[in-house]
Amino acid sequence: MWKQKSYNQEDNQGILFLVPTPIGNLKDMTYRAVETLKEADLIAAEDTRNTRKLCNHFDIHTPLTSYHEHNKATSGEKLLAALKEGRKIALVSDAGLPAISDPGWELVELCHKDCIPVIALPGANAAITALIASGIKPQPFYFHGFLNRSKKERRAELDELQYRPETLIFYEAPHRIKETLDDILLVLGNRQAAICRELTKLHEEYIRGTIDELVNVVKEEPLKGEICLIIEGGEPKDEESELWWAPLSIEEHVTYYIEEKGLTSKEAIKQTATDRSMAKRDVYQAFHIE
Repeated sequence: MWKQKSYNQEDNQGILFLVPTPIGNLKDMTYRAVETLKEADLIAAEDTRNTRKLCNHFDIHTPLTSYHEHNKATSGEKLLAALKEGRKIALVSDAGLPAISDPGWELVELCHKDCIPVIALPGANAAITALIASGIKPQPFYFHGFLNRSKKERRAELDELQYRPETLIFYEAPHRIKETLDDILLVLGNRQAAICRELTKLHEEYIRGTIDELVNVVKEEPLKGEICLIIEGGEPKDEESELWWAPLSIEEHVTYYIEEKGLTSKEAIKQTATDRSMAKRDVYQAFHIE
């Protein structure tokens, strides 16, 4: 156990500051964030090129070092060593809060293990910004971040979330949004939802409707910019809804997923096996025999 007194530290104590940066509009940079970056001994940045532009804008001359997804193990150890020597380090991501769908939590974990204070500054965050303006119930909510890029894994993740009653929050890239919405419609059903994109920027846009309406929107006009998806929560799982397939034969069950849900025969057999708690090979044999 360790109790941190954030603002009662010795002058030679190393401290890790988690500093939020704007998600689009530079005016969202706080006075405290600028001051912290100026007073730090070192800024650890996800992309030093982007952070250098930010620093130039606010006349910040603190040295930069790289800390990102691909070097976080080696860079994290170096940063930890510097913190143990009493350095004050500010961690920033390209936009928003460090550690939220960005590198950072591993370094925070290392600091806590060595009783090094971690001080988080409040600031811009795309998920909460999108949520409160979406028109969908803001609490309780479940923040998932990015879904898997693989269709198979993405559908499996959505299947796990199907019965969660909380409002769901996802991040998505514009080139994957159509496929992601197709899978959300398939697995979660036609719920109320909102596409929130280019938040705080000149072309900020909120598109609110049912998921099938949003699918039609992205089919007609490709979207640009990073996207936050807000999805209405689901109904709790119950035995009656779970056994909707009870009157169907195995062949009818598999055929339903193929014809009504657009699954491949392989995917339909797997889902039928999951529904019925059967082995896939048994469903496969029954489907082809019937």
